[in-house]
Amino acid sequence: MIGAEALNPLTEAIQLAVAPVFLLTGVAGMLNALGTRLARVIDRARQLQARLEDAQETLSASKQEAILAELKTLQQRSKLINLSTALMVICAALIGLTVMELFYSAGMAGRLQLSQWVATTFLGGFGFFITACMLYLAEILVASQSVKIGH
Repeated sequence: MIGAEALNPLTEAIQLAVAPVFLLTGVAGMLNALGTRLARVIDRARQLQARLEDAQETLSASKQEAILAELKTLQQRSKLINLSTALMVICAALIGLTVMELFYSAGMAGRLQLSQWVATTFLGGFGFFITACMLYLAEILVASQSVKIGH
């Protein structure tokens, strides 16, 4: 049977692990949003490429230039989304390591002993999260600038 003194470090570790787990939930939501945006960019690029290939002789030079310009914007957007996604995945890995470190530290010497790596992986994960969010914003701004309302 486990005594109350043995449960205390585990209880502390679980309480400390709650914040990183909430961050992981946010990361999962962001990865979903990024995946959806990337899918839309890819679908639009395929549509434009097919249009350009199928009707190249019938399209005017200005129409072809407009399609090529939009394809260039879509390529820029996909690069931003891919980089943001990569940073989000690194963030998730670092936060996962943080949770593992918290549980590992609970088992050491019967009391909670946090190492410097807990702070390093948590802050590193948060740094990657913030950077990925900034890239996500940049992609949204690029997408917004490419929209032409009216004529």
